[in-house]
Amino acid sequence: MSTTNTLKTGLLLAALTGLLAVAGQLFGGTTGLVIALLLAVAMNGATYWFSDRLALAMAHAHPVSRSDAPLLYAQVEDLAARAGVPRPAVYLIDDPSPNAFATGRNPRHAAVAVTTGIRSCSTSGSCAACWRTSSRTSRTATSS
Repeated sequence: MSTTNTLKTGLLLAALTGLLAVAGQLFGGTTGLVIALLLAVAMNGATYWFSDRLALAMAHAHPVSRSDAPLLYAQVEDLAARAGVPRPAVYLIDDPSPNAFATGRNPRHAAVAVTTGIRSCSTSGSCAACWRTSSRTSRTATSS
């Protein structure tokens, strides 16, 4: 992640932790404050470690094998090589709208999910252009 994104994320998490701590103090005194801080640490940790799996689960994405989608794998591998990052895990979402997203806390734990709609693009070049844009975004989002 870029320094600016890291700073913004840190400030957002600190603000939300502070808000939860204030609410805990107001509703439960010192005990409520301690419980709220413990809850905030647990939530922040879970979000960091499991955010990729949560995003994929919410999108109803399922892993796709190289034999099921050889063109998709070739394009993802090409984009990963150009970006200088390891090939992310590849997922498919059963949705006719053309869309794709990348998720993960770092390049080693990255995943790319594409819809069945984007796989039916008229040309592989138009799909690659979409993924190139997504790759730039994911490189920013998944770099640490």
